[in-house]
Formats: sequence, structure tokens, C-alpha cells
Amino acid sequence: MLYTRRDLGKMALASVPLAGALRAAKIDSTFYGVQIGAITYSFNSIASPDVEAIIRAYVEIGLGEAELMSNHCESLAGAPSAGGRGAGGAGRGAAATPEQTAARQAAQATLTKWRADANANTWKAVTKKFNDAGIDVALLCYNMRDSMTDEDIEYGFRMAEGLGAKAMSTSTTLTMAKRIAPIADKHKLLVGYHGHDATNDANQTATLESYDILMAYGKYNGVNLDIGHFTAANYDAVDFIKKHHDKITNLHVKDMKRDHGTYTPFGQGDTPIKGVLQLLKKEKYGFPANIELEYRYPPESNLIAEMKKCLAYCKDCLA
Repeated sequence: MLYTRRDLGKMALASVPLAGALRAAKIDSTFYGVQIGAITYSFNSIASPDVEAIIRAYVEIGLGEAELMSNHCESLAGAPSAGGRGAGGAGRGAAATPEQTAARQAAQATLTKWRADANANTWKAVTKKFNDAGIDVALLCYNMRDSMTDEDIEYGFRMAEGLGAKAMSTSTTLTMAKRIAPIADKHKLLVGYHGHDATNDANQTATLESYDILMAYGKYNGVNLDIGHFTAANYDAVDFIKKHHDKITNLHVKDMKRDHGTYTPFGQGDTPIKGVLQLLKKEKYGFPANIELEYRYPPESNLIAEMKKCLAYCKDCLA
């Protein structure tokens, strides 16, 4: 269920304005030594038209740690739109007119220049928005496509370093993992490769062999283990974490069915969420377990309510 303008207005009125606000007390969402946070991808439905609604949502839910998507980071930093429908883009299935194509190209050129001018202070200002609300930005999620240049890859590392992130996460191919490895080694910043359950694609992070391959490419090539997709691929998340905990940047916590099944509300799938969280509690590994909400919920509910349920479930699993 998407928020209406009225819902967003209520949220805004109920919250301290982010701009110029005094720094809030740190939100504590560490339970029994395990940091529970969320990836901002979970909040896509409220990020438009107001990306700062994401920060207010973290406060309302009680989440003290964020894995920040790069598009949300850029929006919070004031990046111009890359174009599309808002810049004269064609509708789905319709061919773009010359004017629409020109508008998109001009918008992309403006964004390219903005990115070239961005510096550490650009990203520090974004971190400050989260910190002022009591939230730590632990990771940057920067998804790197095969079409990216080395400079595009470097841009992501500069963004992460400016934010003060402890690591990066990314969804990409093994082909890109090999290219990224020497750049990660140069920056000495651990990159966690996000896995899915596309075990039929040899270029995806999905099989146990693919994790071994990407980690062998470089010292700073690690794993952002999505325990839902890992379970859907019929693997044992608890066993994998025990073996590779020193290369894990963070977890994505979601519930899914085995045999490439679908997303489910927490506690209704096959993902060993409790077993994983209890392992983190026992071994004190230190990396965060970030909720990634992707299941469908009933129309009478909403994103904030469901995220609160997910957080409460994780807390109960740790008790």
C-alpha cells in the first residue's frame, strides 16, 4: 500500500523538520548485541516525491542503522533528475520523439556534470541528515552494471568514502566483480556482493561456486548475504555465515520459500531468520542484519506498520 499525500503530510507534521534540526539521540536498534537496520530500498514507495520521508520513517519505526541506496543518496544531496517521463520521456511502449530524446540527453548531461562536481562534502552533508535524526549510515549500496566505466566504479567508492560508510554492497555480475576487485583493493573498502537465487545463470552471484569465485578475485571482495534468496536457492545460510563471516559486509533479512519460491511475511517462509540471528548473537560477528521488505502486504496495512512487524520479529528471534 502506497502512502497518500495526506499520509505523508501527517508524517511530516508529526516529525521534527530535518533541516536545521538539532541532532537527535542515537536510535538504538541493537538487540542482544546484534545491529538490526534496513536498506533504504525497502522505502522506495515513500521516497517519491519526498526522499527525506525515508529518514522520518526510520525514526518512526525505531531503526538506528541504514544501508543507503546510491539513488537515494544522490537525491538527498540535491542531484538533478536524470530525465525520463519527468523530462519529456515517452510513455511505456511508445517511441521517443526527437524532442524527448534531446530532453533526456540534456538531463543526463546535467547529472553527469553534477556527479563530476560532487566531492566528499557533498556526501558528508547526506550523512549529517541521517546522523541528526539519530541514524548511522553504515553502508552504501551502489549497484554496478557491466556497462559502467572504471570512472563510474570510482565514483561509487568516492561516494562511500565521503559518507563514511564502513563498506559497500552491490548487485552485479561476476564479470564486474573481477573488474571491481582491484579498485576495492586500492581503496581498502570491503564490497559485499548481493546474491540472488538465479542459480541457472553462471554470471550471477547465486551458487556456492559463484561466491567462491568472486571472493577469490580480491582481498576486499566480500558478501552481502541475502538470507532469503540464499534459502530460495536451497542453501544453508547459517552454515555459510559460519564459514565466511570474515568476508560478510552485512545481511539482507527477508523470508522466502525454498525451491526458488516467493517472498513471504516474516515467519511464514523457510528462511532460518531465528537461527541466523541467534548465530550473530552468539558469535558477536558485528556486521548488521538489514531488513529488506519485499513481500506483498494487505491493503489495510502500510509500509511503516509492516516494517515495525519485521523489526519486532527480529527482536523476538534474538530473545
